[in-house]
Amino acid sequence: MPRIRLQPSGILFQVPAGDDLLSAAANTGIRVPAACRNGVCEICEAHLTSGQALNTRNQQPIPVGERLMMCRSLALTDLELEIPAVMASGQYQPRTFQAKVVDVRSISHDVYRVELQLPGRRDVAFHAGQYLSVNLPDADPCYFSIASSPSAGNIELHIQASPEWVSAQKVIDALTSGQDVRVELPHGKACLAAAPAKPMVMVAAGTGFAQMKSLVEYLQETNFNHPVKLFWGVRKHEDMYLRSLAQQWHNDWAPFTFQPVVGDDEDNDWGGHHDQLVRAVLASGFDWSTVEVHASGSPAMVYTLMDALLAAGLPESAFFSDVLEYAPRG
Repeated sequence: MPRIRLQPSGILFQVPAGDDLLSAAANTGIRVPAACRNGVCEICEAHLTSGQALNTRNQQPIPVGERLMMCRSLALTDLELEIPAVMASGQYQPRTFQAKVVDVRSISHDVYRVELQLPGRRDVAFHAGQYLSVNLPDADPCYFSIASSPSAGNIELHIQASPEWVSAQKVIDALTSGQDVRVELPHGKACLAAAPAKPMVMVAAGTGFAQMKSLVEYLQETNFNHPVKLFWGVRKHEDMYLRSLAQQWHNDWAPFTFQPVVGDDEDNDWGGHHDQLVRAVLASGFDWSTVEVHASGSPAMVYTLMDALLAAGLPESAFFSDVLEYAPRG
């Protein structure tokens, strides 16, 4: 199959026989801006910098140096395309938006599901696994993982809040006030610009599940067929606020396996039983030299997990967590 490299992102994907470039990119999980899919809107425009491609509209070869519409182009050889609208992981620049609050509902004793509508949603780009900040007046930004796929119409958040958690409760109060809120996105480099060509292991603690939900939905959309395993660790059973959804993925999506891990102690910071979660991951039987791992939780959990997996043979470049960026080791 021809291999396509997109610049300046450096993203690489393959094109099955007969597929146009846009369809092949979408099936790999690469978000190329598009609207009409018939070459009229010209949103999926790229410049051909090397290789041989065919215009399916007139069945003519496309000269190197000319523009092409990815929805109307076939790859005859390996290609290199210049398309600045496609960015690598973590390279989208954060922008600020006034978001309309569509829905806020309690989904557990202390977790709220929030749905936000952004203006011009088609032009708001982020990768699966990234997060945003809610910026309230006279308050520090509050950061939350985006729980929805980049293709979803609205933005979903899972916010853990109780009366004693002042900052989170302040956000919930603002979201339920009926007023728009200011958000900034995207943030984070522990995300997917394209589906990886290897098995995926996801490890979440508490509301870290939100980030994994975005990743799972994105991989399902790309028809990802490598094994995917999710470990979700919580302190008590009632803290596993969307267990039925994870179980539904397990039942309905063949590559996916869900393993819940529930601790018994009272330590909200996972100071004790995050070891229980790490032990469960290590016992899963993966060849750690061949997988990609995404982790979301407290710094203590993430670094304990990372150390254990690197010792077991996981390449450091295959371990992804936002903790590595916002709470680096000294």
